[in-house]
Amino acid sequence: MNVSPLLASGGLSGHFTILDWIIVFGYLVVTTLVGGLLAGKQQNIKDFFLAGRKLPWYAVAGSSIATEISAITFVSVPFIVFQPGGNFTYLQLGLIGGLIARVIVAKVLVPAYYRREIYSPYDYMGNQLGRKVRGMTTALFSLGGMLAQSSRVYLTALILALVLHGPLGNLQEATNIPILVWAIIIIGIVSVGWTLMGGIATVIWTDVILFVVFVVGGLVAMGTIVNQLDDGLFTILAAGWEAGKFELWSFDFSLTMEFTVWTAAIAATWGNIGAYGTDQLMAQRLFCCKNEREAKKAVIASYAGILITLLVSLVGVGLWYYYQQIPLEGEALAMFEERGDRIFPIFILTVIPTGLTGLIIAGIFAAAISSLDSILAALSQTSLHAFYLPLRERFLKARGALLPTAGDPLRQETPEAASNREDRRTVLVSRVFVVFWGIVLSGLAIGMHWAADYFDHLLGLALGMAGFVSGGLMAGFFLGLFAKKLNIDGTGFLFSAPLGVLTVLAISPFNQHAWAVLTCWIGAILILVAWVLTEKQRALSWRTLALAAGLAIVLFLVHRAFFMVPHAETGELVRRTIAWPWFAPFGSAMTFVLGWLLARPRHFNPELLHNDNETDAGSVHL
Repeated sequence: MNVSPLLASGGLSGHFTILDWIIVFGYLVVTTLVGGLLAGKQQNIKDFFLAGRKLPWYAVAGSSIATEISAITFVSVPFIVFQPGGNFTYLQLGLIGGLIARVIVAKVLVPAYYRREIYSPYDYMGNQLGRKVRGMTTALFSLGGMLAQSSRVYLTALILALVLHGPLGNLQEATNIPILVWAIIIIGIVSVGWTLMGGIATVIWTDVILFVVFVVGGLVAMGTIVNQLDDGLFTILAAGWEAGKFELWSFDFSLTMEFTVWTAAIAATWGNIGAYGTDQLMAQRLFCCKNEREAKKAVIASYAGILITLLVSLVGVGLWYYYQQIPLEGEALAMFEERGDRIFPIFILTVIPTGLTGLIIAGIFAAAISSLDSILAALSQTSLHAFYLPLRERFLKARGALLPTAGDPLRQETPEAASNREDRRTVLVSRVFVVFWGIVLSGLAIGMHWAADYFDHLLGLALGMAGFVSGGLMAGFFLGLFAKKLNIDGTGFLFSAPLGVLTVLAISPFNQHAWAVLTCWIGAILILVAWVLTEKQRALSWRTLALAAGLAIVLFLVHRAFFMVPHAETGELVRRTIAWPWFAPFGSAMTFVLGWLLARPRHFNPELLHNDNETDAGSVHL
């Protein structure tokens, strides 16, 4: 049995060599160059945000897999299997929920989106329910994107901080800024640079490269485990089988359990429909395909990402067996006891051979960049269409677009020249939005250090954070899809969407704190006041009673009466929290039901009547 001398000493510092640094920087440089060349030039917002709608389905599928997997799955899933009692039950969410959700997205959502040239699901919802709904869905997406992706950046920064502890130790002492913060700043700067360089096309092609690195990294890790031990792969797998590590199915039905068949079939399916179809982070890639057929192929093909999840789950079994033979010691043990999710990074930094360590760390680093540049592109796009373009359109109409500038009668522009000038201006504003959101997300990633303590693992943190808004966005899509049949507008959604977010807050692990209770009370009061002011003479109606009932449910949930159960041994009442996969269904149910009940008849909304007659209401023509 070969024992790593570095592991025996328990040390982490010094194992990351100059060769590893060269590989990390080389990977970033090569990826940047390849991504830039494949992306081409961006002359207008269609090129910047839709890649000219010319990307092949396999590139979009690979990008979707890399974005879905990210550093969170690559690093956290091995720990889920490695930990005492850990097994393969997490795979249920992807095997069942991921498949059903992709079929629904391909059959229902993609055709709806490709009927018009739109840039996001929120353009579609705005067309169906009114412009104000587009603003609300953009706000929801922005909130969810910031929460989910900043947690992914935080995880990668934890790993990068281990690597940078030696090189940047003096910088920390000189500036009094922790290494973790410096790691987040570095990730933020590189991510902004990549996004500015080529828009969504660069993001997608660099994600394809990242997909390959994930596969290589998983194979290298498993190969290293087998090589370090004399027992062989089959011995490791047999030991894992006997220990129950390969247990896949759990038929227990409990809202407090994360990984069960029922959670996968119901909660994960619903959540994944939102993730693939109404979350702009993923849906934006579908809009980059050449046509509807290619987009459907990309959605279905991205199911292959379950193979990477299976691979890193096997790595978790290998790590479990490896550290039974060679227990953690010293600094490595202290790092693991501080945060269990570090077990795979510790293995990478102490056991993986030099050079290959750099490749895997480069992949994890690039995964964080991928998560951040994807959300930067998406946030920039949604901000542009929800806020800047409508304001710009009104401004041009007010001054008379394409007319000579006041005081300069000699200045004349052809319609084509004016259009090109506006395209350049719009791309510039898009880049400004990218920088702005980069600063915001980097700051929020620093704050995730506090939020991580409320979840058992960082995977739950990232996916749970996304669940705060994904249910509301799903409800918005289906309200829009059935708007004509139900004869409703988006008035109800404007009030039910924030109430859906409060519902998730009420059932989340944060509900044990006074600030969460206070937030629910303040939010409920503000929603009720806004409703009364909006309705005025119609305030005293059954619709107001429906809203009051929804608010009462949220306040009941946040006071945790529903979650207090007796302890199995002591009989003492203890708090139980609904598992994070159920966040989206709960939020969606509240948002859809009240969005329907509070809505006004569609024929009373002139804006919707106008949109019904438009052939391309999702585009803004300047």
